[in-house]
Amino acid sequence: MSAWPFPFINLLPHADIFSAVHSSSVTYGVVPFENSTNGSVVYTLDLLIDREDRFPSITVCGEAYMDVHHCLLGCVGRPNHAHSDPTPSSDGSRTPTTHVPHPNPPRARPLKDLRHIKRIYSHPQAFGQCEAFLSTYLKGIERQEVSSTSKAAEIVAADSSRTTAAISSKLAADIHGLTLLSEGIEDSEDNTTRFLILQKLEEIKLPNGMSNLFDQSYLRGTSLPQRFKSLVAFKIDHNSSGALAKALAVFGNHGLNLTSINSRPSREHPWHYVFLVEFEGKRAASDEGEVNAALQELDKPTQGWKWLGSWVDKMSRPSTRSN
Repeated sequence: MSAWPFPFINLLPHADIFSAVHSSSVTYGVVPFENSTNGSVVYTLDLLIDREDRFPSITVCGEAYMDVHHCLLGCVGRPNHAHSDPTPSSDGSRTPTTHVPHPNPPRARPLKDLRHIKRIYSHPQAFGQCEAFLSTYLKGIERQEVSSTSKAAEIVAADSSRTTAAISSKLAADIHGLTLLSEGIEDSEDNTTRFLILQKLEEIKLPNGMSNLFDQSYLRGTSLPQRFKSLVAFKIDHNSSGALAKALAVFGNHGLNLTSINSRPSREHPWHYVFLVEFEGKRAASDEGEVNAALQELDKPTQGWKWLGSWVDKMSRPSTRSN
């Protein structure tokens, strides 16, 4: 990401990023899609589904992976809270439960006493990625969700009570003058977030009359052997037996390997869903290829589908396979 050849504009919430790309205020937008520890980012899924058709010209044109390491930031407790042992109330063992009888211990220990902390701020994803540490050393402490980890640090820095903490980054500690209460508190050492790169595209008409979106400059042939991923969203008739199975079978019929499946409420009827399917392969700019063939076949078992883009798979080794 450091080599990205465009100036950065920090926008939150995620809807503002989609809006900026769609209005051409920015050329590209970068949004979190999923985390290796805590799973999919539902805010991004909802914006990609775009139930209200606010961003019809946006598709995905790339991806990036970033290692994520969390710190607990705050202020050192007042004198009456000062202790020589930062964790006298816990030996680092999590409380066993019926569902998790042998919980894994947290990877990090507090660097300072935490007994003065009454509230923790962070992004929902960060809370999910640091559950072992929180349930061990800050069990029962109120958690307040905010729009970003950087916003959490900003709030804590402005709190005169000195009894709040933020899950954020080392950089945020330096920017806001906060103390590093603990470092590397994420549950998994290889905690990684995948980001999708968004671009506004022009609408073009396909030979068979379908109207969908392409990034022709991005999908145009390349001399390098690379793997690609694609993303499509679709709805099914929930009253039709086997409708979802039939829709997913289409990809296998054309030799397309599914890499992830997500679902979000359609908000049209209770317990009806929109499915987002990611698969290996890229869509050709013409009406040819297995991906286009699969999309045409997808018309039958679904109640409509939305094309969301093709991009180079940054996790796979180069391949000569083409779809």
